[in-house]
Amino acid sequence: MAIFQYKARDAAGVTYSGLAEAANEAEAVEILKERELSVIFVKEEQAKGAAAAAGQFVLFSRVKPKDVVILSRQFAVLISANVPVVTALKITADQTENPKLRTVVSQVADEIDAGSRLSEALAKHPKIFSNFYISVIRSGETSGKLDEVLTYLADEMEKDYDMMSKIKGAMIYPAFVFAGLSGVGVVMMVFVVPKLTAILQETGGELPFATKVLIGLSGFMTTYWYLFILILAGLGVGIKFLVSTDVGKRTIDSAKLKLPVFGRLFQLIYLVRFTRSLGTLLIGGVGLTKSLKITADIVSNSVYKELIERTVKEVEDGNSISNVFAESPAIPKMVSQMMSIGEKTGKMDVILKRITEFYSREINNIVANLMTLMEPIIMVIMGVAVGVMVAAIIMPMYNMAQNV
Repeated sequence: MAIFQYKARDAAGVTYSGLAEAANEAEAVEILKERELSVIFVKEEQAKGAAAAAGQFVLFSRVKPKDVVILSRQFAVLISANVPVVTALKITADQTENPKLRTVVSQVADEIDAGSRLSEALAKHPKIFSNFYISVIRSGETSGKLDEVLTYLADEMEKDYDMMSKIKGAMIYPAFVFAGLSGVGVVMMVFVVPKLTAILQETGGELPFATKVLIGLSGFMTTYWYLFILILAGLGVGIKFLVSTDVGKRTIDSAKLKLPVFGRLFQLIYLVRFTRSLGTLLIGGVGLTKSLKITADIVSNSVYKELIERTVKEVEDGNSISNVFAESPAIPKMVSQMMSIGEKTGKMDVILKRITEFYSREINNIVANLMTLMEPIIMVIMGVAVGVMVAAIIMPMYNMAQNV
């Protein structure tokens, strides 16, 4: 199969451009004609040189959550304006900047044009469209309220993306400073410290413990630098392997919730992700049991996934959804109590929305406080690092100068 860039015009004179996947140029033209488009030109992207690189970029480029959020918003607006699904997809594909997503949307439009349902066509691309996304779309198709469901889905996806963007943005500054300090530390240990400690060793005097430790560490990094790199690489591989096992992931996920300061933030993130996803599915018309099963995979934390799976069994046995939550220390009492009220009043979707809004505000407050606290914490870390260097090198040199 090859990737073809095309430009075509429909019966109304609207011009479209995008990418199509076909075995050859003739097949690409036939695909466009089946979509009732008049072909202006078709050009193969997987040619030699730069074109081949462009084709490979289309095939191997990654679709980011932001791309799916923008796509969902544009598609929801068009569907709400009563634009036919196939036409809306063609217009959306034309406006999509990500080449891989543009190709996928074009393929989805072709499949729907050939008689497939939207949810069925999207389900063929699970790496881009999650089970949660497809379930909400399917519920909208079943209820005949695809426009309403799409709009709500786009709103909730935007809120979730905005929340995660704020959290990631708050972590960029400390991560950058930590990386910078680590880089400077390595340069100091490999190039600067050996020259300074050589002067101290030549005196023959008794060196402080901190200086001996620094000399030993510097010597190890200078002489056995390859072992240092292997240790770091092994640590990374070990952590990755640990996360890939059920026991390891459960241990790490549990440890996340017990971290000072950040543990509370992680807890709220998982809670908001759970309540927002469950609420979106329920409003979309998906059944409670199925919604819980889908949400268990979305939360992406083993502790909460186990809680939700136990809750599914409780609901299937005819018990309350809040039973398991009420017994877990990982769930605030307010959440289980409000969900119990929502269950009794039949307004679970409304209650979930209230919980989501409340904890989303709390997350914003925690992130804002972290940003405020981060600068003094970083200053303290830098002060400690400078203090260690002074104690290990500068002070012995100062003492040596006094003795001369």
